[in-house]
Amino acid sequence: ARRAIVRDINEGADIIMVKPASQYLDIISDAKDIGKDLPVAAYQVSGEYAMICAAAKAGVFDLKTMAFEATEGILRAGASIVVSYFTPEFLDWLEN
Repeated sequence: ARRAIVRDINEGADIIMVKPASQYLDIISDAKDIGKDLPVAAYQVSGEYAMICAAAKAGVFDLKTMAFEATEGILRAGASIVVSYFTPEFLDWLEN
C-alpha cells in the first residue's frame, strides 16, 4: 500500500484515496504521513455500511452511535475527507 501511495504521488495525484476505510486505518495514517501536503480521502464502502446496519438491526449496538464512532475512527486515523453511505442519515441526525 505504501508503494502504491508513493507511486500515485509521483504520478501527480491531487488526493490519496483509501478504501475500505475501516479496515485500513493504518494505511490512512501512513497515507497522511507520506503525502503530507495532499488530502486523504477515506471511502467507507457499501460492505462496511451493510455490516454496521446488520449488527444494529440485530441489536448489537445503536446504529447512530456506531455510525458516528466508525467515522470518528476514520478521521482520527488521519482522513481529511470521508465518503460514506451514512451521509443522508448523518444529515438528518445532525439536523435534529
